[in-house]
Amino acid sequence: MKRILLAFSILACCVVLPAQSEKELIKKLPLQHRKWLSEEVVYIITKVEKEVFLQLDTDRERETFISAFWKQRNPNPNLPENEFKKEHYRRIAYANNWFGKDSPAPGWRTDMGRIYITLGEPKSIERFESDSEVYPTIIWFYQGLAAKGLPDSFNVVFFKQHGLGEYELYSPVKFGPQALMRNYEGDATSYEEAYYALLGIQPQLAAVSLSLITGEPVGITPSLASELLIREKIPEMPQRTIKDIYASNLLKFKGQVEIDYADNYIESSSQLNVVFDRTGHYFVHYLIEPRRLSFEEHQGKYYTTIELSGNISDRSGKMLTQIARRVPIELSQGQMQRVKDKLFSFQDMIPVIPGTWRITVFMKNLTTKEFTSLDKEFVIPAGEKLGLSPPLLANRINDVSAIAAHKPFRFGNSHLLPSPRNDFLASDDLTVFCQLHGLTAELKQEGILEYTLTRRGEEVLRRERSLRDCPTLPDVLETWPLKGQSAAYYTLTVSLLGKNRKALLSESAEFFITPQPSLPRPWVVSVPTVAGDEALFLNELGRQYLQLRELDKARPLLAEAFARDPEDARFGLDYCQVLLRKQEYAQVKAIALPLVNEKSRFEYSLPLGQAHQGLAEFAEAIAQYAEHITRFGANVNAFNQIGECYLQLGEEAEALKAWEKSLSLNPQQPRIKEKVDALKNNKK
Repeated sequence: MKRILLAFSILACCVVLPAQSEKELIKKLPLQHRKWLSEEVVYIITKVEKEVFLQLDTDRERETFISAFWKQRNPNPNLPENEFKKEHYRRIAYANNWFGKDSPAPGWRTDMGRIYITLGEPKSIERFESDSEVYPTIIWFYQGLAAKGLPDSFNVVFFKQHGLGEYELYSPVKFGPQALMRNYEGDATSYEEAYYALLGIQPQLAAVSLSLITGEPVGITPSLASELLIREKIPEMPQRTIKDIYASNLLKFKGQVEIDYADNYIESSSQLNVVFDRTGHYFVHYLIEPRRLSFEEHQGKYYTTIELSGNISDRSGKMLTQIARRVPIELSQGQMQRVKDKLFSFQDMIPVIPGTWRITVFMKNLTTKEFTSLDKEFVIPAGEKLGLSPPLLANRINDVSAIAAHKPFRFGNSHLLPSPRNDFLASDDLTVFCQLHGLTAELKQEGILEYTLTRRGEEVLRRERSLRDCPTLPDVLETWPLKGQSAAYYTLTVSLLGKNRKALLSESAEFFITPQPSLPRPWVVSVPTVAGDEALFLNELGRQYLQLRELDKARPLLAEAFARDPEDARFGLDYCQVLLRKQEYAQVKAIALPLVNEKSRFEYSLPLGQAHQGLAEFAEAIAQYAEHITRFGANVNAFNQIGECYLQLGEEAEALKAWEKSLSLNPQQPRIKEKVDALKNNKK
């Protein structure tokens, strides 16, 4: 199997350590993990990575973290060996072997060891170890590290202070040229006098005594840039290029994703828009664009399976609904050639009832055990008060009037392609979609939508549209070319103007026009719903109200879903559920009894049993519960209800049997255990 990587991008999170001090937490680590953190990666681990590692609870979690740590630093994931990791441990071994001979500390802890592990082999080394007029000094010269945030060429100087002990890092500000000379008798506070004295003794040392940076014009005062180099830039270099969001997410999603995925977090961009649909309900449209999507090749075809799982919950964490999708993807060689250099975008939509909610979605690649996530808060309005939705920006719009289906980011007969980064080319058209709610008849006649485009606070475009000319209200769609606009960041403001052009509402969105000649637009995967199949949406909304125990709102939605598609067991069972909660047992019996007896739809045997029980038809209820167990396996709730029915019939021995069977399946049922104990005491 050959792995193909499609390249993609973005996220952020913060981590807070427990009240215990860092030293206490490190001390509690197992020896091998304490050694890994405090010795092996001490110079290259970021602050966030360290904080996360110290909050992990088990050795398995720590090993998973360590695996992810090295993956983030792997320059070529397609090679069997991690070259960065191999080089890092080579540097540690070299430091321990060659440095620290004049110190009780191991080589990795010395200044030379730290610089060598951080920067690697110097381009050249100059030694001044046998000069009678200067203390032993060594100069390491580095070049070509500008891409890592360091000067293009610079020196790192080590010397033995007073000629004793281990080599230590030389600082022009802290020590100055005077500290390098054995017999300097001049003014100890004068860098100028010391510099010229050293220049006369050893010009090469004098050249690096005030500045470590090649070619820096510093005169005869110590270089502050050199001090910044050795105190901050060099120590921070290994962390500067690491995107440690993976570590925060590993902690954040601990226990929510399987351990096989935990060290394979992929960065992604995402977007969410709340839109009022022509069905009369609000939908959440969302997309996720992972930085890469991996496939496996087999016999000329490319395969992967995307699984989405998650939920929508309120601010307290109480779940409103679950999200579950599984999408197998198969591409031919020709299709792979067309998409291999493009982004991948998964798009979805789900109806949601009014309220303030948070959506959390995990997108897993089942083929390569990689995952990414979306986590956003949103509001579904209640009622019809005057409102303007935030503008949704798209770089492409397609006419889909010939396609009879609901799909994400389709509004009326137009399908929009938004970018979660809001990036555009100067050659693109800018499409703006927004919605107006709660418009009065007067506003529909006199209202104006005003579009204002600004760049760095300066207005560059203004357009207006009368609401009288908007036949698709509440939807408003505008498109205009960006040609002529320069590469920059822009703000688009959409304002609703009322009578006498009074500003009533406004919403803004930011975007940028890139100077690049092209952008990698995504290929899109979504799961459309056939038009006319609104039963699925109605049932979903009904289930959400059912979850909140708002039965009067749930009942009509679930009833309509079932009426539209009575053959779908999901709709029938959900409708029966709300009827049972409302104690409408006769209605449940009227629905379920013919389905079970005439159509052998035994999935309805459980709600039918509950209906019989609610109608005090205990023998019939027992028969249906038994049927359900026979068809679908042992069910704790069914055994409990059988026990209740037998008790109502006065058959305590049978009730006892049913409850004991239930306890054997789940011993953690104190209420059932009390009933069993009571029956046993009655026998005595």
